[in-house]
Amino acid sequence: MCDDLGFDRLLGEEGFFARMLGRSPSGAGREPLYGPDIPVVLLTGGPGMGKGRLLRAVRDRFATKLPVIYLDCGSPVYADRAEPEPGARSAATEVLVEAARRLSTWQGTGGSFTFPRLFAGLAMIATGAADGTPEAVAAEVERYAELPQRQRLRGLGAGDFWRGALLGAIRNLLATLSGQALDPYSAAVSTALVDALVSGLAPRGKAEMARIYGAYPGAAGQPEHGLRDLAADFKAGGEGREVAERFLFQALREDLEAAYTGAVGWLRRVGRPAVLLDRAESPLGEQLLRAVLIDRRDGQRDRVVIVGTARRADGGAFLYEGLPPEGVPAPAEFRPAGGSPPAWSRRTDAAAGRAPLADGVLLLRMPLLTGDQLRRETERRQRRAEPEGGTNRRRIDAAVARLSGGRPHTVIRLAEAAAAFRMPADANDRAILDAPLNVTADGAAERPVAEVLLRELVLDQLPVRLPAEHHDHWLDLLTHLSVAHDTECADVLLRHHQRGHVHRLTAHHVEQLLTDTGWPACERHFIGDFGLRQLLVHRLYALLPDGAAWYADHHLLRDHYTGRAADEGAPSGTAFHSVTAHRMNHHLVSGGVDDVVRHLAGTLPGRPREWCAELLEIAQAPYPSGADTRRERAQGLVAVDGPALRRTVDQLLHAVWLCEERTRPTGRETARTLAKLLDLLSIMEFEGAGQLGRTATEWSGLAENDQPLLRCTCTDQLGRRR
Repeated sequence: MCDDLGFDRLLGEEGFFARMLGRSPSGAGREPLYGPDIPVVLLTGGPGMGKGRLLRAVRDRFATKLPVIYLDCGSPVYADRAEPEPGARSAATEVLVEAARRLSTWQGTGGSFTFPRLFAGLAMIATGAADGTPEAVAAEVERYAELPQRQRLRGLGAGDFWRGALLGAIRNLLATLSGQALDPYSAAVSTALVDALVSGLAPRGKAEMARIYGAYPGAAGQPEHGLRDLAADFKAGGEGREVAERFLFQALREDLEAAYTGAVGWLRRVGRPAVLLDRAESPLGEQLLRAVLIDRRDGQRDRVVIVGTARRADGGAFLYEGLPPEGVPAPAEFRPAGGSPPAWSRRTDAAAGRAPLADGVLLLRMPLLTGDQLRRETERRQRRAEPEGGTNRRRIDAAVARLSGGRPHTVIRLAEAAAAFRMPADANDRAILDAPLNVTADGAAERPVAEVLLRELVLDQLPVRLPAEHHDHWLDLLTHLSVAHDTECADVLLRHHQRGHVHRLTAHHVEQLLTDTGWPACERHFIGDFGLRQLLVHRLYALLPDGAAWYADHHLLRDHYTGRAADEGAPSGTAFHSVTAHRMNHHLVSGGVDDVVRHLAGTLPGRPREWCAELLEIAQAPYPSGADTRRERAQGLVAVDGPALRRTVDQLLHAVWLCEERTRPTGRETARTLAKLLDLLSIMEFEGAGQLGRTATEWSGLAENDQPLLRCTCTDQLGRRR
């Protein structure tokens, strides 16, 4: 996979990250963005937008010039490491220890880092080790032995004013208490450890310990009290443990800051260190982000660049602390395609002390691939010579563009699968989803690219707050919801497909989960991302032989809206202006074409403007798999009985359906067909016929340029990717 695809403006010598880190990938210095107060940068974008790929690219580009640490907050490894000693470790402490260990072996400019401040806190929570005996506590503390001081280097003292006293705490503890008969978790262990951590320090070390741990909540400037309270809070669990973990993260950043501000650091170190938090929407990642945002809101200043990922477009609900996002000043945001990063500063008004955490972030909107980038990626992977002049490649380019919407991961996977694929003549774009893809190095596991994408974009990225009882059927629910337009028809489908379940999801729940996962919304489609919807529609048709599951879902919705016929005057959601149009939409795609034509032909006279709007709403539907006769029927090549009005309406319906499905090129041929059919209707003998001439001009112009006739959020997104 191309790690830097689409990231040129972010990773270059003058790019965003070079300025944020104060150094370019080649090692040249750059004037740092912001400071001394700097925002937490959140990469926002849903599945497949490349957030993790960008973080890894930042690490790979900059880690030889600057201390840049990449951490996967969604990995279970941290919880697994904490499990043997739940009273002395947690996933949060384990991720902090990993970051410190990596930085303690940093071999770049300025040398390795030491973490005496972090070590002191870790040593204190070690008193919660199993049995609480001196031996158990000492064994736990020994895990952190490499953190408080660096190995002695020529010309560089070891441990500076800490003088190695922290590491010596282990030996002091053993010598003082080993072999004594103590009750489990005796206060003597904690007291001895506090004495070893504080009393043996040089004056500057004691002052620094007082500054750090004397500031622990309730310590009143006494480091001994702060250390004991830290251990007690951690042992208590719940909110107390979170306070302790937050303080340990602050201690780690204080250690990093000290390495830059001392006399040696000022001479030897350049730029800013960075901690990159992948999958930061996970509980662990959210906890770390919350910790640094609270500290900086409270006035702590450090130069550590924190970059996290956020699936939600607003950065995450926790940033707004219970307030509705629309009622809070919008966070600063940076769109790479828009040019230079925006100005950023923390609010200084009287209310800033309790400003939502969103005030401390900069949202970096993950870029979609441009049309040129997309074409280069697909062309680069094509392997087949094309004597017909590249027709197949251009058709594949168009299919990849529409099905991906510019979402980088989808582009890469579709381009890989289409490397040797040939589109059938007059095929729907979804044909490419059956192309085989090798997903293992040995090439043995060849699967349809649609299956691969659904695994990677849906099953591997389940909503963080999706209850465990729904994990196994989440993809199935989304598959059925691919035919829904609004919450009403989504609830009809959910009730049907969750029959017998004790715990059920409603349309509102699913909407929230999709938003939390980063999938966009659309006012006309319940599954608001066009590419995801096409993957799900493709899967729905294949669930049962001959598309039985597809037809069953549409029949279910058709029958529901048939039963609602008496509510014709009632609102019908945002996707349709009438219950009848909603019913006819589902009837159209489930075998009721002739009934829909009869309805349209009978309701046209006297209401051409309203009729055109209804026609577009009815025709905004996917087409089932298999042979597609719409083009021939639109051109009058399929015999249809009835008077001229009905035959013309039949042709127009199929032409509009081709345009509205958005899974094949329309172009000049379809534009001419639309214009011809509307012009024919405009000269027929019925009331209002003449008004259709203007519609012919408008619709044919849109179709010729592959623009939707009925606009919505997801089709507008497609138009921007052309």
